[in-house]
Amino acid sequence: MRFVLLAFLLFFSLSVSAQEAKKKPQPAAPPSSVPSGDWGDFIEKDFPFFSSVLDCRDVGAGFPKDNLTPRGLILNLGHNLWACFDTDLLRIACIWESEPGKPPVTAAALAPGSYHIAGQKTKDGQDFLPKPIGKVWLANGIYPGWQVGDKPSFTDPREPGPSKEEVGRGPILQEGLHFLSAGAHQGRPALRYEMDGVKITETFRSAPNSITRHFEIGAVSRTISMILGVASKKTSITHNNLGVRIEQSAGFEIMVIEPRDMGRHFSIHSSPLASWSFLSDRPLNSSGWLQPTLSAEIITTHAVLSTKPDAYVIDEIPLPVPNPWKRNVRLADIAFLNDQGDAAGVTFDGDVWLISGLKGDLKDVTWSRFASGLHEPMSIVARKDELFVFDRTGIWKLLDTDKDGTCDRYEMFCNLFSQTAETREFPNSMKLGPDGALYISKGGQQGTTYGKHSGTVIKVAPDGKSFEVIGHGLRQPFIGVHPKTGLVTASDQQGHYVPSTPIHIIEKNQFYGHLPTIAPKEVYAEPIAEPLTWVPHPVNSSGVTQVWLTDAKMGPLNDEMIHIGYNRPELFRVMMNTRFKRPQAAIMSFERDLDFPPLNGHVNPADGQLYIVGFQVWGTTAKKLSGLARIRYTDKPRVLLKEVTPTDKGLLLRFNAKLDEKLATDPASYSAERWNYRRTFEYGSPHLKLDGSTGQEWMTASSAYLSKDGMSVLVGIPDMKAGVHQMRIGWGLKSADGLKAENTAYFSPWDLLTFDAIKEGFGDIQINLTPRAASVVTLAKPTPEEGLRLYQMIGCMACHSTDGSTIGKVGPSWKGLFGTKRELGKGGKSALADEAYIRESITNPSAKVVKGFEKFDTGMPIYAGILNESQIESLVLYIKSLK
Repeated sequence: MRFVLLAFLLFFSLSVSAQEAKKKPQPAAPPSSVPSGDWGDFIEKDFPFFSSVLDCRDVGAGFPKDNLTPRGLILNLGHNLWACFDTDLLRIACIWESEPGKPPVTAAALAPGSYHIAGQKTKDGQDFLPKPIGKVWLANGIYPGWQVGDKPSFTDPREPGPSKEEVGRGPILQEGLHFLSAGAHQGRPALRYEMDGVKITETFRSAPNSITRHFEIGAVSRTISMILGVASKKTSITHNNLGVRIEQSAGFEIMVIEPRDMGRHFSIHSSPLASWSFLSDRPLNSSGWLQPTLSAEIITTHAVLSTKPDAYVIDEIPLPVPNPWKRNVRLADIAFLNDQGDAAGVTFDGDVWLISGLKGDLKDVTWSRFASGLHEPMSIVARKDELFVFDRTGIWKLLDTDKDGTCDRYEMFCNLFSQTAETREFPNSMKLGPDGALYISKGGQQGTTYGKHSGTVIKVAPDGKSFEVIGHGLRQPFIGVHPKTGLVTASDQQGHYVPSTPIHIIEKNQFYGHLPTIAPKEVYAEPIAEPLTWVPHPVNSSGVTQVWLTDAKMGPLNDEMIHIGYNRPELFRVMMNTRFKRPQAAIMSFERDLDFPPLNGHVNPADGQLYIVGFQVWGTTAKKLSGLARIRYTDKPRVLLKEVTPTDKGLLLRFNAKLDEKLATDPASYSAERWNYRRTFEYGSPHLKLDGSTGQEWMTASSAYLSKDGMSVLVGIPDMKAGVHQMRIGWGLKSADGLKAENTAYFSPWDLLTFDAIKEGFGDIQINLTPRAASVVTLAKPTPEEGLRLYQMIGCMACHSTDGSTIGKVGPSWKGLFGTKRELGKGGKSALADEAYIRESITNPSAKVVKGFEKFDTGMPIYAGILNESQIESLVLYIKSLK
């Protein structure tokens, strides 16, 4: 397949020149500039199929009442006729006739519901699901469509999950039932599956008020049967001359196929309220499957390279909108195919695009649609010459067998794990392991039933024939996998039982603490694996995937982990610390200037740079609908913290540059605090002091020492303790040559290192841990610049934005704050935000709480006695400057 893709991408470069010679292509507009009304329908009328949940539990009298399909292929039969094929049970769940000009199903799922209205949500549970629109012709219940013998069972043979009533149990493992692939023949759907070792190809045709199903079946060693549906009336047995008959059993029409040592082909035909009958027709040549709706048209976009003088800059790569298909492009992930700048991208709306030109100046980036019809995918993986997409139906392998540059066969690589119809059981992420295994993570919010594999991280074997759960008890996990060591990490979303944003190491099928809201409150049946580190919710309110910068050309970031924040678009550096038996990590902000919500990141082997991609569907401060960007290293210097190690004498900080000695050895250059969380049924957690009271504990540095090489600092802090959930260290430093070094890091000091000054490069020094009051610090002249430094150093940026946004924040924005009238939360009073108000809010934050923020209980620290008068005045001046 790689050869096919590369050949097609080569065709791109040749055809682009030819097309440009005839007509200069119009540049694609940015997604935010394309009105939602300009998108076409989510369901394309000429595409052979799309994947969806389908709820047929209440489609009318005489039909089964348990008919819910978590993994359905909605087949476009033509003439407003549709069928839902259940890929788990190999059954036709429903056939119906839609109303002309109307969609075949309700837009209750997240992707179609938000396609034209960005940000529109779905309700959790299984009460509001996609349903067929129109007249139902046929429906089946929850039982296998194909069975061995001529007396089929009308019960579900699969092992039930934790909720016995849950129908999303995964595929049938008995009797050799396997869904193999989907495609199209002559513009109509074509399916391949296996029953009892027999390969079956089924294609569909239609005419007004009639449906034909054509079967090509291999040699059959014992009798098999297929349940067609509820019998509309009593009919006699009908035969053909190929050992196939249609008869009734228990009020159902069934097709019975007798053993024969040669293959057969035949067709059956039906119309509304009529029985199925045989048609005599010529065999269809289904070896050459076609996908006529995705022509290899090319869209060219031109990137905007950053001219900023920073060490790391953002190059924006426009998406292919508008496009000939009028498709919304909510790009969720990309996979690089080679080291020539070629990639494949997947959208949340089920499309896959081929992309070329992702290298160098990004002048001409070309896009062509490769596949469609997938069910809310958010991840794509390239493995040598194979391309995989993970959606709610399973892991698809996409093939271009006729080498025309579009996918014509959708092979089911693995669907062995279960999938319920729960709206929040998202196919969150998929990553490639160093041994070729595929790692996936599944949403765990359950509002109606318990699923077998909801909220898990799963390792799928390289051949797709087996899997193992490597972690469970997660709310909405998004993962990362180290491409060389195979270390699996995951973030999760704060919620019930998840007190803040964690970053976990996933291993040994440990339980990670989340219980669904339908579970008994605070009943834990197994021990909880605590995270690598907690991250305060105001700092990263929606953590998603992680990416390792291995084999990158990103300067001092090489080989680090990058954690991606979705709600407020942000990239974080995660500094692993393996000095302890139990691994620890520190996390700090690295990049906040993305204008779209990021979801995934990858190192491009063509240029060694980090590419970030994402789209808007959940809560986010981003204004742009979707985006693709390159984080480019410019070779300019940037002072970066490289290590945070908690010790019995304080915090050991290591940097990548020599530091200004005066600032580095001034304990006032650092700020620190700590707190704990509490797991409860309530959403999130307050910040708790170590004695259990609400709030954070301020930790004033007693001393600071610079190492002999000038690149490390020991910040002396008394009363260090192990096992604290959260600690923060902020610093306001400069390098020896004057470059700013100001930031904040967060970590969980599960253990403390015994500090050895000589071993760590400080020489024979004695650490002074005598408590120091902030008031003894020499007062400096207050300035807005010093206020900005303090805003970053003491953690103000975690709770208060400076751009007007409040989503993901637990405090009001500082932008335009000064001089405004503030509505207070208690007593309906108001206050003027003058200098006195701001000073009081810093020194006694609970005195006047702005309306709408009184519900937050993270506990802003009281800075009276911690910040000196000059520092408070600098913060006031900085806030006043944010007009």
